[in-house]
Amino acid sequence: MGALALVVFAVTTLLFLIWFIRLVRKNNDYYKDIPGPRPLFFFGNVFEVSTTRDILNVMHKYALQFNGLYKIHLGPVRKLIIASDYKFLECVLSSMKILNKSEDYLYLRPWLGTGLLTSDGPKWKKHRKIITPAFHFQILEQFVEVFESGGNRFVQQLQKEVGKKSVDIYPYVTLCTLDIICESAMGISINAQFDDNSDYVRSVKAMCRITMERLFHLLEMNDVTYPLTKNYYTQKKSLNVLHNQTNSVINRRRKELENKTEAINVTNEDKADNNDTLFGRNKKAFLDLLLQATVDGRPLTQEEIREEVDTFMFEGHDTTASAISFAIYCLANNADVQAKAYEEQIALFGGNKSPAVTYSDLQSMKYLELVIKETLRLYPSVPMFARKTSEPVQYENIFIPEGVTVNIFAYGIHRDPKYFKDPEKFDPSRFETVDGKLPYAYIPFSAGPRNCIGQKFAMLEMKSTISKVLRNFELQPATPTHTVQLAAESVLKSANGVKIALKNRN
Repeated sequence: MGALALVVFAVTTLLFLIWFIRLVRKNNDYYKDIPGPRPLFFFGNVFEVSTTRDILNVMHKYALQFNGLYKIHLGPVRKLIIASDYKFLECVLSSMKILNKSEDYLYLRPWLGTGLLTSDGPKWKKHRKIITPAFHFQILEQFVEVFESGGNRFVQQLQKEVGKKSVDIYPYVTLCTLDIICESAMGISINAQFDDNSDYVRSVKAMCRITMERLFHLLEMNDVTYPLTKNYYTQKKSLNVLHNQTNSVINRRRKELENKTEAINVTNEDKADNNDTLFGRNKKAFLDLLLQATVDGRPLTQEEIREEVDTFMFEGHDTTASAISFAIYCLANNADVQAKAYEEQIALFGGNKSPAVTYSDLQSMKYLELVIKETLRLYPSVPMFARKTSEPVQYENIFIPEGVTVNIFAYGIHRDPKYFKDPEKFDPSRFETVDGKLPYAYIPFSAGPRNCIGQKFAMLEMKSTISKVLRNFELQPATPTHTVQLAAESVLKSANGVKIALKNRN
């Protein structure tokens, strides 16, 4: 009996090795025309990146070495194509054959389901079509009041830090953008800036952290072993809070719309339990538009609405916070740029620190828009994003089979001297002469059919918040000198904070 078991084990092992060797050889054939760094036997290139702070430097080094297109090995079988070559990016981002997201986005599905960010195929196309009208300028104009309200609370919080030699502004900014996105998406105020320890705020932070950590921890990568980890139970608790909150708001708003009420009459009890605010007689939160939308002639289901609201919450929270934080950092460390941006504010509002800012005013902030664009070039909120081929693709002499992950390295092409002179220099004026002939060289919001649907919303929010900071504070470098340590997490962050100094403007 023992001998038979030994024979079975030996035969099984041999068959597995034969299958594995064939798989490796087949995989190598797919990528044979794409160069890349030499891999370590079995482990590939995984040891070159020990922390999230290493990722961008290592990838950028190889992008320059291999002219923007190379492969890296993640273990013995899995490989990724890393792309910051313009022609290749144009091929990928403009293609209707490479629209699906990679497996890495699956870690978001427990929270976001198959909303617009994570869905593929027919569902993505249908939902993209019905959500697009929500970002028409007439709708966006209604959100300016929300941006201004959140920004006022932000300025109030920053006043506590005036006079200090160094303050990390990132935690303040994230709470500000969370306030704004909650009110824009669901029409509720969670007062995150004054209550950063609420269950909802803590749950959002926990899910953003867990989503990224699952990419790097062996036990958490696999759904089979994930329940053995602490994060699994933290996630269950957090999702319960997040989904219950979203479902509760959806149910109540659905009932109000069914009763044909145009405004939310909040009772004292509702205020105590939910701290909801009235959005306004003629204004609609993102949720209202979803409740009135149809797909294939039917209303969206409760789950579909929750997925899209939660997706909007996720995408419009950390990404915008990253951009605002780095923009304020750049302004603090470039006095000449800050002076020009402040002069624009003076031209629009005189010395009024708290004017009634309109949509038209935000559109008129042309120089501030250049500052934001240059910030997003150097510090793209999403420095890389991945697509997966749903069918074979031919690019010049390179054949890419179905099921291959292509990593779009936005950070790399943004700092490529072929497309941006003196790429490490912060120079907003470079965007004064951009003619649009190379649309895939600047991709902070992606590009092509799957570009960011909320980019106009984000630009307005960033202008509103940053302009308010400029009018109220003189931004100065932190003391001692602070240089951000970039880390590629769920969004681009600084491992050592984003530190500046604040001085009240006269």
